[in-house]
Order: sequence, then C-alpha cells, then structure tokens
Amino acid sequence: MFVDAEIRQLRAIQAIAKEGSFGRAAERLGFTQSAISQQVAALERAVGDRIFDRPGGPRRVVLTPIGELALAHADRVLAACAEADDSLRALRSGETGRLMIGSIQSVSVRALPGVIGRLLSERPNVNVRCFDTEGRDELEDGLLEDRFDLAFIPSPEPHPDLEMTVLQDDPYVFISSRGRFDSTVPVSVLRTTQLIGEPDGECQRRVDDRLRLHGVEPDYVYRSGDYAAVQAMVRTGMGGAVMPLLGVDFNDREVQVSALEPALQPRRIVIARRKGRTLPNVAERFIELAQDVFAALPTLDEALARAGAVPV
Repeated sequence: MFVDAEIRQLRAIQAIAKEGSFGRAAERLGFTQSAISQQVAALERAVGDRIFDRPGGPRRVVLTPIGELALAHADRVLAACAEADDSLRALRSGETGRLMIGSIQSVSVRALPGVIGRLLSERPNVNVRCFDTEGRDELEDGLLEDRFDLAFIPSPEPHPDLEMTVLQDDPYVFISSRGRFDSTVPVSVLRTTQLIGEPDGECQRRVDDRLRLHGVEPDYVYRSGDYAAVQAMVRTGMGGAVMPLLGVDFNDREVQVSALEPALQPRRIVIARRKGRTLPNVAERFIELAQDVFAALPTLDEALARAGAVPV
C-alpha cells in the first residue's frame, strides 16, 4: 500500500523520473545506484506493482501508469514536507506564531500599541490577539488555563505557577481641573475633596486601601471603568481623581497633574507566563519589546513636567 511508502523512496522515484536513470538519480541524491534500486524495489512491493519500465542500455527508464500515479502523489507529499519544514523553521525563528495577550486598560492605551507595532513591523506574519480585563484574578486564571500566553498584570501576588518579569512600578498621581491645586498635593487634602474613580473593583480597592492608610475615606461622586471618562469628569471640576500614571492622558491641557505627598505605594506592572509551558519563540521577542517600551515611558518627574506641573 502507498501508505507504507517512506519519504526516501518517494524522493528516489522523483529523482529517477527527472534524471531518466537510476545512476544519475543516485548521484543527485548522494546514494549508490544499488541503494536507489533497493528503495524503488521496496516501494514497488508496497504498492504491489511496477513503477518503472527498464528498457536497458542508454535508453531512459519510463514510468508505468502506476508509477505516474505514484509520482503525482509523491510530488504532493514531498511538497507538503517542504512546506512543513518552512513553517517549522519560521516558527522556531519567531517569524510566525500566534500570541494570545491579556492586558489592562492603561497598558493597552499607553504601552501595548508600541509593543505590537514594533513586533509586527519586524515580523508581519505573527498573529497577535489581545484581550482587556481589569481583574488580576481573571488575568492569572487566563494564564493558568492557557487562554493567554502572556498577560500584563498589575500588582500581582507571588504565584507558584507563574513566571513574572517586572516592567514598571507605576506611581499614583492626583488629577484635577487646572488651577485648583498645586503641583504637589498633600494626601490629607483628599479627606475633604470629592473624588472621581473607577467602579468598586480590585483596582479601585487598591487605591482606596492606600488612601485609608493616610486617614482618607474616599468620597466618590462619579465612577467609571474608562480612564478617559474619569478624566473628562475631572475636567468639569466635579472632583479630582487618584490615578496610576500609566492611565493619565498628558495631552489634556485642561487638567492639572500633581504628585501626591507622601507618595502612595505604586502598583507594579509585570508581564507573566505560566511556568512549564512552551510558548512560540516569538513570545520571547514580545517580552523584550515590552521591556523596551516600558523603559522608554516618562518617569513621574518627566510626566509632570510634560503636563505643565513641576514637583516642588
């Protein structure tokens, strides 16, 4: 049966058909003529019929009707093998592959486009898919269940099954409508300040816990899971907001960005993967680019200066 054919036998009949003789086919493939003859004989036994007519002398060997059909299938099998070799090489080199990325809103706005843009400019055949969630547990579960290959996680807890690469300690700042506060705001002032924040979830509770350590019981007059909406409401003068630096739009000239005194404990941004899982090689390049992009983000002082507020 043809299913019992070996790749070397298919290469042999392909070479013989092109060269017209067993001897020249042997030279082409780097075998002895005897080895080529043995491979053809084994294939003929497998298919149960002759593949070549051998007229002898200087005349070319000729494919039989069974041989012509066997060669057509051999061509397709060998072409598929060559395609597989190319695909494997591309995957090993990181030129191709699919990445499933879990992210959070602020990273997706400020950093992720830079990472993906650079990756796709280098390796346009990579397939990247990204999914946003603000829940640390959801991101970690996505990694542990292999729904995500990599995930950007804010303020992660140590996890025995996750490998984490630190990207940035993201400080908290205070934003307000321009002209209402100085470039540095004492945290104690927030005890009597109306605030705008996120819905009562993990990220907002992290901010609230830090404020309560300084005796501030937050008074929220508006909540939104969209940082742009939070900043828009701040712009109206309705209240101020404590936000991670990564979430602030510094192009908004109608808001004041201020440092907090004392500084709140920053949130740490990591990129994580599940330990023991083999990822496409392009994942390593993605991590390298994420490190580069985060390293180029403005520091707190640079960001405050860009926003027109220099810390005092």
